[in-house]
Amino acid sequence: MVSTILTAVPALGILALIFMAIRYNWVGKQDPGNPRMVRIGQNIADGAMAFLRAEYRVLAIFVVVVAALLMFTADAATSSYMIGISFILGAVCSALAGFIGMRVATKANVRTTNAARESLGKALGVAFAGGSVMGLGVVGLGLLGLGSLFLLFQGMFVPDGTVAGSAEAQFAIVRVITVLTGFSFGASSIALFARVGGGIYTKAADVGADLVGKVEAGIPEDHPLNPATIADNVGDNVGDVAGMGADLFESYVGSIIGTMVIGAAFIVLPEFAQSEIGGLNAVLLPLVVAGIGIVASIIGTFFVRVGEGGDPQKALNTGELIAAAIMLVLTYFAVTLLLPAEWTVTTLTAEAPTTFTSLGVFIAIILGLVAGLGIGYITEYYTGTGTKPVQGIVDQSLTGSATNIIAGLAVGMRSTAYPIIVLSTAIIGAYYFAGLYGIAIAAVGMLSNTGIQLAVDAYGPISDNAGGIAEMAGLEPAVRERTDKLDAVGNTTAAIGKGFAIGSAALTALALFAAFMQTAGITSIDIANPYVMAGLFLGAMLPFLFSAFSMEAVGRAANDMIQEVRRQFREIPELKAALEVMRRNDTADQAVWTDVDKEVFFAADGKADYQRCVEISTQASIREMVMPGLIAVVTPVVIGFAGGAEMLGGLLAGVTSSGVMMAIFQSNAGGAWDNAKKMFEEGASVQGTIYHKGSDPHKAAVVGDTVGDPFKDTSGPSLNILLKLMSVVALVIAPLL
Repeated sequence: MVSTILTAVPALGILALIFMAIRYNWVGKQDPGNPRMVRIGQNIADGAMAFLRAEYRVLAIFVVVVAALLMFTADAATSSYMIGISFILGAVCSALAGFIGMRVATKANVRTTNAARESLGKALGVAFAGGSVMGLGVVGLGLLGLGSLFLLFQGMFVPDGTVAGSAEAQFAIVRVITVLTGFSFGASSIALFARVGGGIYTKAADVGADLVGKVEAGIPEDHPLNPATIADNVGDNVGDVAGMGADLFESYVGSIIGTMVIGAAFIVLPEFAQSEIGGLNAVLLPLVVAGIGIVASIIGTFFVRVGEGGDPQKALNTGELIAAAIMLVLTYFAVTLLLPAEWTVTTLTAEAPTTFTSLGVFIAIILGLVAGLGIGYITEYYTGTGTKPVQGIVDQSLTGSATNIIAGLAVGMRSTAYPIIVLSTAIIGAYYFAGLYGIAIAAVGMLSNTGIQLAVDAYGPISDNAGGIAEMAGLEPAVRERTDKLDAVGNTTAAIGKGFAIGSAALTALALFAAFMQTAGITSIDIANPYVMAGLFLGAMLPFLFSAFSMEAVGRAANDMIQEVRRQFREIPELKAALEVMRRNDTADQAVWTDVDKEVFFAADGKADYQRCVEISTQASIREMVMPGLIAVVTPVVIGFAGGAEMLGGLLAGVTSSGVMMAIFQSNAGGAWDNAKKMFEEGASVQGTIYHKGSDPHKAAVVGDTVGDPFKDTSGPSLNILLKLMSVVALVIAPLL
């Protein structure tokens, strides 16, 4: 039975990749539209690939150096040589997932625009198909990599004749899982740089495009006269497709490995050792649950459909809910089949033996799934258009930028309460029903449907790009109305996705932390110990330092972009003349312009140097991502070897608690500022008066949104990876402490 499961797990990963390839080919066969649309789409695709090539060249050096260091410490006890190989494979899989997602997103965006010329339903189909390629690519590569490596290393490290369920078998399996931690380390490293670098890229372009284009020049968002427009659209893919994909790939892999480490402690228990699986029940369960999630996600994608005039949000919700229902039903049978009805174990945090049940493990999985959904919808409440918190920011914009920013900060701070209550409840409940293993398997439950969850997330930036292309290509208003409807839903899915990513990061980090304690042989962490307290303070400080580096990086990169856009407006004659025409005409309706004005305006088409703006964002992101990345990798190594395992445990506790708070605060504050600005663009009511784009309250909201951009798209999401990566590094070095 063990060989059947170990063969089925990578096979399900291959199934996801086959389905991904089918969807990828289908998207590629859709009509990209007229020549102008094709040219705009190609500019975005070229910019995205240029960024990935530049980023991966730098990351290749990092991967080789770290892998060499891991192999240099090779010894028989820790199998560090094989950890180095696993590290490389994890990094390659994570990078490949980002590459695939970026490729399909830059194919699907222009094809979604063209499909919107026909109907809303067809546009949704193309955008979601593109997103499903990203989602299934992540889970397929993750499960294929983990399943294949476990199958390979089990054959290498478990000697022939080893008695199933014996202490020797347990020791061998622990070595196998220790080697697998390298895969998670590689995935985490790529994820951090993808998130930080992608966040810096997208916000440098976004801030530059908005401040010079919308505020100074007075031209609409996504206007072809703006040289930063292409870089801005590239940034949507870089940050929200490749970045989000790498983030959830890391959580997906990390939660599975953390659960496997804790599950290895059950191998020698009589209830497990006497089973058909030879004690590997709890080790294999997270792999099986992840495989079930792939099947459920694939089935769920077929239910995402909408007709003209329908609600895209309802269609996406239907697919997710059906996938969740299928996953829970199949998982129940998997849990009851693989695990004993009950077993007794002495946990790390309790001296007396405790009895757990398979039903308790299933309840822990449900708690993880519910917590993920709960945090997502709480996030939507605090950031959604028209909600009470966002309306509060709109109201405060009436008195200027200062009160807008104060209100946004308050919303972000207040928004941490309910998600933390939900997380705490899930953690306590999961621990009550299944101990530390319950907390870890809850993280797997939350992430089991990553395939369809990430498909819904990636749909958002594809739809956003589609609207930008419609604007730049000058398509009829009905097209922009359809893409705007898709984009509005995309904003909601993005907010829910960010909340989901934060929740999954918290549970995954906690699972990895528990795995670290078990591997390092720590039964408790005494905060009265001065070394532990020092580690706790250092860990709590790191998210603030990390955020400062990323925020400053966005400021420097945005300044470079602003200067370049101003230069082009000043030095390119066609752009300068077209801007003067737009200022002279106080209406966007070109039908009332003079023939001379039209001739001058259209002469500027294609004259902006988009490539130079793309280069500025790319160079800035590569340059600025190094320092935050080094903080995450080097700090746990230094603390671990200088202060010991307990001080490192204090560091992880501090960075996890502080990091989760900061991530929620920054992501939600930025999202709330963003939608407050959008409410003014649609016409917002403040004290009975309607204020529109260009009004003083709208200008105050633009300032708030500009402050919030790096909050929600750079430093906030990057903190998810900081706390997971540090936990993974600690787990990798735990046998050496």
